[in-house]
Amino acid sequence: MTIEQIYGRNSKQIIDMRRWLHMHPEESLQEYKTAAYIEQQLDAMGIEHRRVAETGVYGVLRGRQPGPITVLRADIDALRVPDEKQVDYRSKHEGFSHSCGHDMHTASLLGAAMALKAQPDLKGEIRLFFQQGEEVGGGAKHFIQAGLMEGVERVLGLHADSAMRLGQVGIKPGANNASCDAFTIRVQGVSAHVSTPHLGADALYTASLMVTALQGLATRLTDPVEPVIIGVGKMSAGSAYNAVADTAVLEGTTRFVNEETRVRINERIDSLAHALAAQYGCQAEVTFTDYAPALFNDPDVCAELMSLYEGLPGVELVTDRPPRLGADDYAEFLNLAPGAYIYVGTYGRPGTNVPHHNGHFDVDEEALLLGSQLLTRYALSRHQA
Repeated sequence: MTIEQIYGRNSKQIIDMRRWLHMHPEESLQEYKTAAYIEQQLDAMGIEHRRVAETGVYGVLRGRQPGPITVLRADIDALRVPDEKQVDYRSKHEGFSHSCGHDMHTASLLGAAMALKAQPDLKGEIRLFFQQGEEVGGGAKHFIQAGLMEGVERVLGLHADSAMRLGQVGIKPGANNASCDAFTIRVQGVSAHVSTPHLGADALYTASLMVTALQGLATRLTDPVEPVIIGVGKMSAGSAYNAVADTAVLEGTTRFVNEETRVRINERIDSLAHALAAQYGCQAEVTFTDYAPALFNDPDVCAELMSLYEGLPGVELVTDRPPRLGADDYAEFLNLAPGAYIYVGTYGRPGTNVPHHNGHFDVDEEALLLGSQLLTRYALSRHQA
């Protein structure tokens, strides 16, 4: 049976899987029902599987003959974003939604698993990673720590892109996504009446200076043509309108595509916070959380993919997609094995060009069938006996 015949027969089932996932979104590292549903589907296909760190799922297809080991990956977590759409498959979990396309990624990988299981002769090993916690950079490491990247020769993943038209497939060698670090700066001051600020140490004022000074690190200490973001998304301080604030907390993120710049600027954030705090009689504590490194596609794997997909009906290759400063911990896998992250256009029917992480986000479901076929074709190109 050809790939086209398999997807012609199973397209409704793949779409139904995506809609079930869309109706039952779960936040990062809490994807218990999602993982159970994935396991049910793998059981129905007769595919061996097990859990990874409670909410991840690892499946494996073993060929009759020895051969290469390839990983196909999908992320499975949703976002704390209310679903604003009025559709039959609207989220049933109030306050949460699949507003980044992870439901599509998961259904595409399940569809690929279905097609690959139907192939009579495979060689080597195809590992299926249904990875939890991408949105918080907490999932890829569990698969790595479980030893599931050992022996892997290629890794392939995909992501929805609502800025690209249906049929477009983005494949770009080199930098595709930025690194992501989250930082918290806690400023400790001394409270006093607002009429006697000299008797206290104003944590709020000091933190406000930090917010503006941080931007100077990006605009004056890095190359203007190098992508860099230092963003403060949250600030809380003080307890009364007429008191000098004794505490303040800043929360933000940094994004880089150059690892050397990442290390240097993150260190500067730490030193800047301490220096400003000392200037105004406060103390600062800075903590960083490493969510993901920058994501780089392997040029040789990109060449393999472009050769394989070029000329497929309905597919338009996009090789000049500019790097985005969003991050994805799929990059952790690419640091261990050659691979690529490809972007599948999801803007087709009306309403599907809404930005990611928006409550109205949706995909044209033809895109998830295309994504599934792209995963299948690459796996077969390496594993068909």
